[in-house]
Amino acid sequence: MISRPLTALFAALEALLVVAIGLAIPLVPLSIQWVVQFGFGPDWLIFWRTAVDIWLLGHGVDVTFTLDPAIAGALGLPGADQPFTVSIAALGIGMLTALLGVRAGFRVAETAYRGMGFLVTVSTFVVASVVLAASALEPMARPSLVQAAVLPVLFFGGGVLIARVFVSKELPPAPRRVRILEAVPQVVRDLVSMSFRGGAAIAALLFAASAVITTIAIVTSYADIITLYESLHTDVLGGVLVTLGQLALAPVAVIWTASWLVGPGFAVGTGSLVSPLGTSVGPIPAIPLLGALPSGDAPFAFVGLLVPLLSAFLVGAWFGPGIRRRFEGYRVLVASVGMGLAAGLIIGVLAWLASGGAGPGRLADVGPNAIAVGGVAAILCSVAASVGVAASGRLPRRESRTP
Repeated sequence: MISRPLTALFAALEALLVVAIGLAIPLVPLSIQWVVQFGFGPDWLIFWRTAVDIWLLGHGVDVTFTLDPAIAGALGLPGADQPFTVSIAALGIGMLTALLGVRAGFRVAETAYRGMGFLVTVSTFVVASVVLAASALEPMARPSLVQAAVLPVLFFGGGVLIARVFVSKELPPAPRRVRILEAVPQVVRDLVSMSFRGGAAIAALLFAASAVITTIAIVTSYADIITLYESLHTDVLGGVLVTLGQLALAPVAVIWTASWLVGPGFAVGTGSLVSPLGTSVGPIPAIPLLGALPSGDAPFAFVGLLVPLLSAFLVGAWFGPGIRRRFEGYRVLVASVGMGLAAGLIIGVLAWLASGGAGPGRLADVGPNAIAVGGVAAILCSVAASVGVAASGRLPRRESRTP
């Protein structure tokens, strides 16, 4: 049997491996650029700090930039001569951390002291994140140390928690566990559980449809995207770095599409709006992925509202028989509305992560309004899920188990 010290060491190494993999994604190509393009000329620590900033931005950590006056003047962007904060999350990196967290959680669960292992692996990740943020501090780019201690571990800890939940179904419960939830009435726990399970299913369907629509938009806007690539005048290595950056932003694009489908849409700079009501963006950064943005007014744009409505209706119809068997009277309506409210909460939180500052001046306001998107999604999904649950009572009973 593995001893406690070895279990702690193993758990710590699992966390450090996740950090190393995530950091290597920007650091390796930047280091190659340091060798090939710059010939070992500049200090390598510049590229290290850049990679750390990218890793932190991938988990939603704010980074405040102060550009050199010469660089700010060359950019020609209003407000570039003043400090600005980049807060929009490159969620592709955060999603990778969450998936690796699930893997680390399952591996730690195989040890004899899984409770201690979970605590050590999460604690090690927090320490590593803060140390990385501290190593990247400089006058021109300063990440938030407080956020570095909190936000990255939410992705990693969430993945570990998912693994812990799955493992707990197979292994006996930990001894002396404090059963706080037992003080809550069973019917309340059932309603909350059903609401979040249904809300997560609604959000998953919406984002799956948004991913398909985003892919179609990219394919049909291929010419515009290539034009933006060419306008950057990068070499092969620079093109690879730009592509990796856009892959990290791909989940953000999917969330923006979902925000458009819900109705409020999103902004690409102060005063701009991309929504079913129309598109008005003005000057935009030369980011190839933005070539897929819709242009002008789409006559049938409001058809997109059917996507969240249909997602909620289908989930309501699927969960309906189980809700009716488990609850009676007004509690059926509470569970139906609860699914919509939970979906709105999930969509709103993700919209918040996919919004914020992306640069100086008007680029300080980029992405969806999380409150508007989450609120409208909650209303639409609550109504559609309730209709779906009601409609399920008129359908033939299926013999499957309660969802």
